[in-house]
Amino acid sequence: MLPNNELSIQLWSTRGATPLAEQLAYIKDCGYGDVQPYHDQCGDPTAMRALLDEYGLTARSGHFTLAMFETVLDDIVSAAHTIGMGLVVAPWIDPDDRPKDREGWSALGRRLSRLSRQLAQEGLRFAWHNHEFEFEALPDGSVGIEYALGEDVLIELDLGWLFRAGQDPLIWLKRYEGRLPAVHVKDVAAPNTNLEEMNFADVGAGVMDWPRYWQAAVQAGAELMVAEHDAPSDWRRFARVSAGAMRRLAGLK
Repeated sequence: MLPNNELSIQLWSTRGATPLAEQLAYIKDCGYGDVQPYHDQCGDPTAMRALLDEYGLTARSGHFTLAMFETVLDDIVSAAHTIGMGLVVAPWIDPDDRPKDREGWSALGRRLSRLSRQLAQEGLRFAWHNHEFEFEALPDGSVGIEYALGEDVLIELDLGWLFRAGQDPLIWLKRYEGRLPAVHVKDVAAPNTNLEEMNFADVGAGVMDWPRYWQAAVQAGAELMVAEHDAPSDWRRFARVSAGAMRRLAGLK
């Protein structure tokens, strides 16, 4: 099954490559119908929307830094509505700013919950995107993600980083069922391989059990399945191979 009948790809995977228009043309040719821009690409939302329309693509979601959410929220709201996003995502905390204990993660959770309420008033959903550090054990044995999400913050689960953290994606997909507007479809290479690509792989070419994870993600309510690779050596290869793998996972030809 393919939620919303659209394959999506995070444009961080193609950053710094060729002009955005060339990327979008290739992405469309691979069979994607949706893209997920990041903050640097949304400075001129009218131009971004025009490009998307030109290539017959949507951007149902986008990534913006946490600092932007807390300092220029109105700009994010305006950009999201212009581009056509319904979901906006904060994806990262710099190492020096990461909480060190339960109290710190709970404080972050209160900030994220406040942003969720503010954005809901603007007709937008807000979600957190994980890496591996949210799943590192705290002094009391718990993990930070539990406090960061609290009872109401949505999560865009990146299953590749979750897997790299030594966690079972199936457990967390079940735990946050109904709070998963999007899932990042990322694959991990075999140990000590693809080191020039941060040990990640094209979707379907790694060691993760994506047939099981895909089904579980859809059952958990994921509305967007977004391909991502943090450092592909060839973004065109990644986009093409991953689109084919995702179509097979979704039961499409």
